[in-house]
Amino acid sequence: MKVTFPHMGNLYISVKALLDDLGIDYVIPPFNNKRALELGNRHAPEMACLPLKINIGNYLQALESGADTVLMAGGHGPCRFGYYCEIERGILEDAGRAMDFITLEVPDEGIGELIRRVRKLTTGANLFKIVRAAAAAAKIVFMVDELEKLSFHTRPREVDRGCTDRIYRRFLSKVLSVKGSRDIKKLIEKTRGELVNIKIDKNFMPLKVGIVGEIYTTIDQYASFEIQSKLGNMGVEIDRKVTIGQWLMEHILKNLLPIPKDLRYAEAAKPYLKTMIGGHAMETVGNAVLYGRRDYDGVIQIYPLSCMPEIVAQSLLPSVERDCGIPVLTLIVDEMTGEAGYMTRLEAFVDLLLRRRGKRAIGALSWD
Repeated sequence: MKVTFPHMGNLYISVKALLDDLGIDYVIPPFNNKRALELGNRHAPEMACLPLKINIGNYLQALESGADTVLMAGGHGPCRFGYYCEIERGILEDAGRAMDFITLEVPDEGIGELIRRVRKLTTGANLFKIVRAAAAAAKIVFMVDELEKLSFHTRPREVDRGCTDRIYRRFLSKVLSVKGSRDIKKLIEKTRGELVNIKIDKNFMPLKVGIVGEIYTTIDQYASFEIQSKLGNMGVEIDRKVTIGQWLMEHILKNLLPIPKDLRYAEAAKPYLKTMIGGHAMETVGNAVLYGRRDYDGVIQIYPLSCMPEIVAQSLLPSVERDCGIPVLTLIVDEMTGEAGYMTRLEAFVDLLLRRRGKRAIGALSWD
């Protein structure tokens, strides 16, 4: 058995650590790229989500390197992610590229079925080793999230332009050759030290923009046209509440352990959206409200074409924009999205926020 898995942002780092520690043979697909999207678009239904199409491309590229088994997470609720496993399995079978799928979720059959799936993956490894490897991988998820958050802080403030990007991209590339969770953690700490030591302009006050929307397109650099890097290099500090670590904590760990969930976003969303409708719609609306209350300069919503929960959220955001006094830009991405038009809208939005901040500053001075 040779395992592969779909790319989603930096998820490959923690999955790699898990498979290394368990001694499982695996193939990491090439980073998301144009060919992966073309392969997925060729085999997937036309109106399928962009993430599903990229996933199919990931599997087909990994198949070329000998992978025969797909490891993926599962989903619940009224979102198409819950059907990804069966849909993707069927697409690959129809294309004559059948692969085995192992889905890590708590199935209807209970925890026993999940343990059976894990044992199939680990070919008989003892339970203690599995738990220890899983705990180390989870720790890496949170460490990488913190590393990314640090890059959001340094990028708009750096004196040597491009320094953050150079360090961060070197880390993403180098981690591919590092084996095991222990050495990956050391590399993360080393990279963190490099980011902390970047010379920054402490007097610079960047624009602050909150990123909301569907999880895949907000965290994956290829799917979002590297929006977090582009905004940072425009002098914008971003914040994104929905991360891999947040998803792991709120949707997996807190479902298994008696820990209360962080539902501040749900409380904030209540005047606009009172019930969960799938995906990250409630997080999108609620976090947009919270960003408005915290005096952020703007909010950007990103989602893949035809994502129904985010379409509903988009219809509610004008009310949030009006009530909270915060500008909102919605970016919808699919395989036909052009980077030039995308960047034009992004640059225009940043210009709008700069002008708005200037007017607010002038108004405050006039009042004084």
